[in-house]
Amino acid sequence: MLSSRFLRVVVLPALLLAATAGLGCYYETNDDLSITLLLQGSTAAAPVTDLHLYFHGLAPLLAALYQQWPGLPWYGLTLYGLLYAATGLAFAVLDKLLRTRLPARFLVLVLLGFYALAWLEHGLWFSYVRVPVLLAGSALLLAAQRLGRRRILAVALLAVVLAGLIRPSAAGLGLLVAAPGAMWLAGRRGASLAGGALALVVVGSGVLALTSSALVANYRTLDVLKSNLNDYQLYQPTAHTSTTDQLGLTAVGHWAFGDSTLVNQALFARSTRLQPDYFLPAVLPAKLTTLGSLLVRDYFALLLLQVLLWLRVAQSQRYPHRQRFWLAQLAVLGLLVGLGGLLKLPPRLGMPICSLWLLSNLAYVFQDSRRQLPRFSPAFFAVLILLLLAYAFKTTHRVQVLRQERARGLAVLLPLQTLTQQGQLLVAAGLESAYKSQSPFQVLHFAPGSVVALTGWPTLDPSQAPLREQLTGTRHWPTALTRLAARPQAQWWLAPEIVPWLQAYWSAHGWRATLQSYAPAVPTAAGLPQHYRVRVEKMK
Repeated sequence: MLSSRFLRVVVLPALLLAATAGLGCYYETNDDLSITLLLQGSTAAAPVTDLHLYFHGLAPLLAALYQQWPGLPWYGLTLYGLLYAATGLAFAVLDKLLRTRLPARFLVLVLLGFYALAWLEHGLWFSYVRVPVLLAGSALLLAAQRLGRRRILAVALLAVVLAGLIRPSAAGLGLLVAAPGAMWLAGRRGASLAGGALALVVVGSGVLALTSSALVANYRTLDVLKSNLNDYQLYQPTAHTSTTDQLGLTAVGHWAFGDSTLVNQALFARSTRLQPDYFLPAVLPAKLTTLGSLLVRDYFALLLLQVLLWLRVAQSQRYPHRQRFWLAQLAVLGLLVGLGGLLKLPPRLGMPICSLWLLSNLAYVFQDSRRQLPRFSPAFFAVLILLLLAYAFKTTHRVQVLRQERARGLAVLLPLQTLTQQGQLLVAAGLESAYKSQSPFQVLHFAPGSVVALTGWPTLDPSQAPLREQLTGTRHWPTALTRLAARPQAQWWLAPEIVPWLQAYWSAHGWRATLQSYAPAVPTAAGLPQHYRVRVEKMK
């Protein structure tokens, strides 16, 4: 006979994730499908077994699985399996806090409410970044709650290691946010546990950095530099740049990093600057305004629930170390503001942070299992029901929008997939826009080495130069691009906004390019690439 605790901690998370899959699972960004195509070898000369920035040690396994059983969605299955593990760990923490003080049916309702408000989005609007944050943070809380149990510690250690392999910085963020909860659950030993886990992730990241080749180190540096300019707006272009550098900065703006002679560390050193006198008055207020609207629009339910918990703590004298509790709240709020103001706080980071923050605060409010549960007023439950209804409405609307976005993307991706299977070569700029909102459980079968990306972060990946050499006989980007234009079986699908830059790029290398858009049988949705006829001839 299965125990009720097993049903709540193991079976219930699986049922809830399955129910979420019934609503649909949608990629939040283009990153996940871009990674999948690299692992499959569709956008590289061979299946990529080292992604350098993430999936350390996991990429070879995933690439091998795609080669052995290409019809299965290994990327989605692996990451959703780990998301299920993180969900089970979080439910185990809540279950232990409440099972001696609530009847089983009410405890299930609490778990359902927690999932609906704090966890549903992770499975619905998916990104690989969510997994290491949640997995590491939940593992830390579980280990702190069950100090002295070696089996639990081993499970938590494995979870932290897996989170660090996926993305070390995201795992570290999850540990940082969950650290106050670990202290509420285990005092100083919880703080030591959090410090040890953070040290493990930091040391692992350091080892990876120290053992990287010069090529990979350059890739890492350029990844940071382009993010500082494109994503975080920390850098600004200098007032006076040469024509070549202006062409390079435009390439960075289009996420076209393929030509290393044009986009390199020297370009950023010459043509971009960190200008506090511009960033602080012009950029930071706009970013903070965006952050505020994001928090209110997307996280209103969790934030209101936090406010209710704060009111409960403020009104009661039963809670120990209240000063530390308030300092922890300020620290997490400062983290949110710092990320949103200086870097950026997309939902794939913001929601996991808020989920772990809520879980930690619940650990504080319910930490003493010997006491009766605090009494909550009817107004608390009324607000909770209203939050659930409002969040259900918001989720329904989001699903409708994501389904439409997926359909628009598939209208482009599926015909192009068929073309590559028929021997056509796809040269694409802006195709990554169609990757958003696709399903982790639908496998696209582009032919091996059949997609040459001109834009997107994978153009920085070291795998792209061997692909150019395989297809054109050279790694030199301008020459490879010109040879691709001469191939009759090359299909050019380009975002219209990149066409002027391509023409200027070819012109800078002594070529005249004519790019003419085909009239599509079915109009292409705005923001997605269009089919172009490309002709390149040497200037006289």
